[in-house]
Amino acid sequence: MTAPLLITGGTGQVAQALAEHAARRGMAARTVGRPEVDFDRPESIDAVFAATRPRLVINAAAYTAVDAAEDDAAAAFRANRDGPARLAALAADAGIPLIHISTDYVFDGSKGAPYVETDPTAPTGIYGASKLAGEAAVLASGARALILRTSWVYAARGRNFVSTMLAAAAAGRNLRVVADQRGAPTAAEDLSALILDLVTKCDAGAENWGLYHAAGAGEASWHEFAVAIFAEAARYGIPTPPIAAIATKDWPTRARRPADSRLACGKLARVFGLALPPWRESLARVVATLCAT
Repeated sequence: MTAPLLITGGTGQVAQALAEHAARRGMAARTVGRPEVDFDRPESIDAVFAATRPRLVINAAAYTAVDAAEDDAAAAFRANRDGPARLAALAADAGIPLIHISTDYVFDGSKGAPYVETDPTAPTGIYGASKLAGEAAVLASGARALILRTSWVYAARGRNFVSTMLAAAAAGRNLRVVADQRGAPTAAEDLSALILDLVTKCDAGAENWGLYHAAGAGEASWHEFAVAIFAEAARYGIPTPPIAAIATKDWPTRARRPADSRLACGKLARVFGLALPPWRESLARVVATLCAT
């Protein structure tokens, strides 16, 4: 019997999408989250790893509360550095690959062009710093690791920008959305499918380990993303609320976000022949699912 994949992240949008895609592809997988695996309890990581005896680990777990991280750096670093470091050490000892999900927030957004994997990092807050530390820990572990930086992840489940926009409109609120931050919306379903394509390549012997960028094709500001959400929702009879374009300074937050965190994903295409679809296409599918439910 083929050893399973071990997927961390529990009920998170990427972990759940991974579990569903793995089932559809006939891949044995075990998806775990808190309290079964708690990065605050390293012994729980060891126990689940030993019980599962995986052939590959996908770490989709993270502390993603960007503003809350500013007031609880220790928790962010335990989840985003120490937990991945332990998983990577176990993977290295077992001689199996690890796929680790990281973020565009390792950059400060000042480049003015899409970031490539070799660009200098400069996180603007604790969340980005803790994720960058996690990347470093994974790379230093000696594990055969693929690190995927992604951005602006959303899905038809869980709390994310798309669901937040639709819920706010349903509550009758006028929307004010930042228009001077740019990035690439990425559907969790697309990202999970790409990750499992990478698993297949690892199973076939591919060993192009290291850092890669994996985000939806195209770009948008948060305001453009919001306008696109309601353009799709209008197909299902949902009225479009007023959506005011505002500046970052008009929406103060505890943590500073990168102004332009677009990711260049050419390396992923060159090395593995893989790319994510245009984000507008993926958004249409997600909004259709949300509106149907």
